[in-house]
Amino acid sequence: MCGIAGWFDKNVNFTHKEKILNDMSKTLERRGPDDSGIYIHSPVCLIHRRLAVIDVANGRQPMSKKHDGKVCTIAYNGELYNTDEIRNELISYGYKFNTKSDTEVVLSAYMKWGEKCLDQLNGIFAFGIYDENEKTLFLARDRIGVKPLFFYQYESGLLFGSEIKTLLANPLVKPVVDEQGLMELFFMLPGRTLGQGIFKGINEILPGECAFYDGKTLTRKRYFTLKAKEHTSDVNQSMVEVRELLTDSVERQLVSDVPLCCFLSGGLDSSIISYIAANYNQKHGLPPIDTYSVDYTDNAKYFQKSLFQPTPDSEFIDIMVNHIDSSHHNVVIDNTDLFYALEKAVDARDMPAMADVDSSLLLFCGKIKEDFTVGLSGECADELFGGYPWYHNKDILFEDCFPWARSLDIRRSVITKGFLPKGEEYVREKYLDTCKNTDKLSTDTPLDKRMREMFNLNFYWFMQNLLDRKDRTSMYNGLEVRVPFCDYRIAEYAYNLPWDIKALNGREKGIVREAFRGYLPDSIIDRKKSPYPKTHNPIYFKLCADRVKEILSDKTSPLNEFLDKDGVQAIIDYPEKISSPWYGQLMKAPQILAYLIQLDYWFRKNNVSVML
Repeated sequence: MCGIAGWFDKNVNFTHKEKILNDMSKTLERRGPDDSGIYIHSPVCLIHRRLAVIDVANGRQPMSKKHDGKVCTIAYNGELYNTDEIRNELISYGYKFNTKSDTEVVLSAYMKWGEKCLDQLNGIFAFGIYDENEKTLFLARDRIGVKPLFFYQYESGLLFGSEIKTLLANPLVKPVVDEQGLMELFFMLPGRTLGQGIFKGINEILPGECAFYDGKTLTRKRYFTLKAKEHTSDVNQSMVEVRELLTDSVERQLVSDVPLCCFLSGGLDSSIISYIAANYNQKHGLPPIDTYSVDYTDNAKYFQKSLFQPTPDSEFIDIMVNHIDSSHHNVVIDNTDLFYALEKAVDARDMPAMADVDSSLLLFCGKIKEDFTVGLSGECADELFGGYPWYHNKDILFEDCFPWARSLDIRRSVITKGFLPKGEEYVREKYLDTCKNTDKLSTDTPLDKRMREMFNLNFYWFMQNLLDRKDRTSMYNGLEVRVPFCDYRIAEYAYNLPWDIKALNGREKGIVREAFRGYLPDSIIDRKKSPYPKTHNPIYFKLCADRVKEILSDKTSPLNEFLDKDGVQAIIDYPEKISSPWYGQLMKAPQILAYLIQLDYWFRKNNVSVML
């Protein structure tokens, strides 16, 4: 994995913009600590920061290639999981390869097939390719949206980059937030609208989207969306197909020229991945797989059982470690460190987001990076296979709203009365648009139709937030994290699984459970869904509460004009009254306060101007 950036402008002499280009490159240093490169060929400049994983010696970028008189150069961030198949096909067409890297395969595929190359690629990626002959820039992002790609278009040019901070490092981009950005900050985040970069003028290439830029016009095209198809397999065959798809996806993603490990929570998803990885290593004569879990100081003492988090992870982690004989590492995070990492989490994500749910993952990834460069993680199974409680509660299922943020009352209570009066309308419009653009079959029952809508709501909203969180907090530490459940073949398959098969035996992820029964211990198969662990230690809440009090009393705080102090104080005084989370399953009173801390820091750090 890497960091990429670029600038296309026919009016710019890039040899005179060395400081700006270096500033843009430096923002990506944490994503790519191993190497850097800049390619200039008027009217374009491509920037690359490398985290070396495949063909460490020869995969430098930006990478140029010439074939049959055509010359193209790529800045690529990602991993391709069908590299060998595509390379062999291209060799049959007369292409020669100088490296083992997937970068050269992607570049050659584009030179052969143009934008249609995307139909061939199975992987997680974002890249820009400059065609010297056509003088055009081609941008693309993987089908699921695992790797980020932001851009800023202005009158005579275009900037793009892996992160928002990369664009802000160019003086052309101003840290301005308009009404839409404020709507995202106070009513949507961390569930950011697809394509929305919060700052005015900053947008994002969508998952499954590509674009051409010729110096005047940016032409965007979706090459992948979820399509409804009839599922013809019975239950038993579906179990076989799910098991084969997941096994193939995990095994493809175990290829690496640097050390690799697995995240293991003792939940179903990470256990499946760790089990497949352990079997793969054993079959290929490799050492036992290393696994990592996360916890917090004194969490066993303060753990609070809830509908969303019924059990701690430790007991189930031990069961899986013994089952697969992994070399296990338990990372315990100090609550004070967790608090002080809230600002680093904003630095990583370029915006306030999931508070300590982010900062803990950032610290966790930092510890893993001490020994490993690549990890496999279980994100996205819940979104694809119906793992969340809101899929199974009929009262919530058919409620006409985002199921993870059913009420906006808490959000409204902490902002100044009369501020953003159309906030609720903004959120509802986003919800309705997603439902409207859900592909369905005419034969779908009302339940089938709603389940497809729920799939899209989770796929394009909740899941995108978790993918963004995993990419930013891991790459902030120079750690590449792969997500095998995000194989587009699995997403397409799961989208068309009938609900009675997907929720086999009335269980969340029922088909996945039964597909691996007999391979994993029954206690793991039958374990109730439990999300990423959070701290329950009162020390953390006190740290957050004290800091928010400082913000409320600070006349220089940029939040003064936005926050209702009484509403915020009520959360500090009566945290137990927060009956429903701010977002998802984990953002209750401590995380709401931490979000406000992140918001204050974000405004100050970026010197944000508000335009209403």
